[in-house]
Amino acid sequence: MKRILPDFFGRAKPKKIADVSSGSQPFRLVKYFTFTSFAVILVAAFVLSWGVSNNAKKVLLDRSEAYSELFAENLNRQVFLRFVLPTVIQYGHIALSNEEQFERLDQIVRNVTKGMGIDSVTIFDSEENIISYSTIPDLVGKKDRGGIEYQKALKGENNSFLISSGSLLNLLPGVPPFYCKLRTYIPFRSEEKSGEEEGTIMGVIELVKDLSVDMQAIIELQGRIIVLSLLIMSLLLVVLSSIVMRGDRIIEARAVERRQLEEKLNEAERLASLGKMVAAVSHEIKNPLGIVKSTAEVLGKRISKVAPGNEHLAQIIVDETARLDGIVREFLDFARPRDTRLEPASLNDLVERAAQFMAPELEARAVIFRKELDLNLPLIPLDKEQVYQVLLNMIINAIQSMPEGGTLTIISRQGFPGEIELEVHDTGVGMSPEKMEQIFTPFYTDKHRGSGLGLAIARNIVDKHHGRITVASKEGQGSRFTIIFPGTGE
Repeated sequence: MKRILPDFFGRAKPKKIADVSSGSQPFRLVKYFTFTSFAVILVAAFVLSWGVSNNAKKVLLDRSEAYSELFAENLNRQVFLRFVLPTVIQYGHIALSNEEQFERLDQIVRNVTKGMGIDSVTIFDSEENIISYSTIPDLVGKKDRGGIEYQKALKGENNSFLISSGSLLNLLPGVPPFYCKLRTYIPFRSEEKSGEEEGTIMGVIELVKDLSVDMQAIIELQGRIIVLSLLIMSLLLVVLSSIVMRGDRIIEARAVERRQLEEKLNEAERLASLGKMVAAVSHEIKNPLGIVKSTAEVLGKRISKVAPGNEHLAQIIVDETARLDGIVREFLDFARPRDTRLEPASLNDLVERAAQFMAPELEARAVIFRKELDLNLPLIPLDKEQVYQVLLNMIINAIQSMPEGGTLTIISRQGFPGEIELEVHDTGVGMSPEKMEQIFTPFYTDKHRGSGLGLAIARNIVDKHHGRITVASKEGQGSRFTIIFPGTGE
């Protein structure tokens, strides 16, 4: 019956795994959304600052205009009662060209406006567009200074307009200060009795109120809002950038992890195929090896009778067959590992057993054997035969690394709480960092007569015990293998 063996020389076909870059696509969308949101929030902050400042300007102007109109009406009443009536009674008519009358009016106006934040007061004649009175002497007698606002006031309509210059740039040093003045025009009326119609329009009163300080405060507020918004947006940008960078690192780490998993999967498939091949080939080789060995032993006995002195030829066949049988057994142990049967056992007993078994080999190789065993070690769940095999592999590797002899030390101790450690330390040739990365790889060996499966089998056995193996080595300074078992806490 023909046996079909796995393809040993061809690598296992890797399974298709989604491109790792596809996982970053949603995150790129998140990055786009993040920075777009930042831009929208930044624009919204500027719009908000302008909205707040403009609303503050509007409120300031409305209140200032209402205040100016109210003040102008009060001034109208005061001038009429304290100047117009007494002057008409005393002089029979009003003539501001009269110095005495002008000074009286000026004194009344200045008393009323004192401390009220009024820049200037101007009174226009009702019959012609001429300035009859002003707190600014140079304006008295000027004609055609009243514009549309003057005409509206003559018709009985209160009105105001703002003259201003300045922006955020005026906050910079060396830039001219803000300029903002509110001009309010109201009709100058005669006072009638309460409840009757409004009095006759005798002229137009113009009030000029300086709002530069208030407007500067509003623009400074606007500047503070913008600066605060920029600071908040900058902080937000830093936070978002850190999140995006962290996300990029996470995505990259996951991509690397997925690539590693893919490589491990491919390696596992290759080893699985290799294991099937090894198991099949080893099974086919094992029986013929036994036949060859037994036949060589029989031939050795016959040669000793027929051709004395040539028995060593048959013994060579027996020895080499035994060596091949050991390699085949390692192949079978790796390809079809035995089930682990855990029971409480002592590591120290296994060390004593291995030391007794290896004593002749140690003596032949001039290796000094030392034991530093913790006699208080508790019993831990072990498969004694498998752990014994691990210990033998470690000792054999240590002996082989000391061809000129040396010292082999085995230490047992309690490590991290709940863990038991077994250390095998030799003074051999040591290993390079590159070799240490490969020693647990199946079929890796630097020996001419090894299978490269000893340490791989040892690690598999330790993994089944939920333990781990660590190695520390330097070329020319020996190696230190440490097996760590979880103890009774697992």
